[in-house]
Amino acid sequence: MTVTPQPGEVPQPGRHAAEPTVGQLVSEASAHLSTIIQGEVALAKLELKSSVKNAGVGAGFFVTALVLLFFSFTFGLIALAEGLTAAGIWRWLSYLIVFVFLLLLIGALVFLGVRKVKRVKAPKRTIDTGKDTVAYLKANTKRS
Repeated sequence: MTVTPQPGEVPQPGRHAAEPTVGQLVSEASAHLSTIIQGEVALAKLELKSSVKNAGVGAGFFVTALVLLFFSFTFGLIALAEGLTAAGIWRWLSYLIVFVFLLLLIGALVFLGVRKVKRVKAPKRTIDTGKDTVAYLKANTKRS
C-alpha cells in the first residue's frame, strides 16, 4: 500500500504507510535496550542481595567459631598445666612451663611474621605500566 501524497507534498517512492521511520526505529531500539538493561540490573541486584546475605551469615559463623576457639585454648592450656602437675611437677612450675612455652611460640610466630613482611614489595610492574599509560594518554591528548 503506497501513500498518496497530499497537495504540495513530494511523493516518496517505495515508502509505505505502515513502515516506521529510521528515527522511530532507533527510538524503539533504544527504549527496548534500556528496558533490557534495567531488567538485567534488577536481576543482578536480586542475585547479589542473596549472595551478600549468605556471605554475611557465613562470616558471622566463622567469627563465632574463632571466638570459641580462642576461649577453648585457655582451657587447653589450663589442662596442660594441670596434667604436668598430675605428673608430679609442682603446680606453680607447671604453669610457669606452660607460660614459657607460650612465650617461645609467640616469639617464633613474630620472627616468622617479620620475615614474611620484609618480603613485601611494591607492585613495580603495575606502577610502571600505569605510568606508561598516563604518559601515553597525555601525549595523545595533546595531539588532538
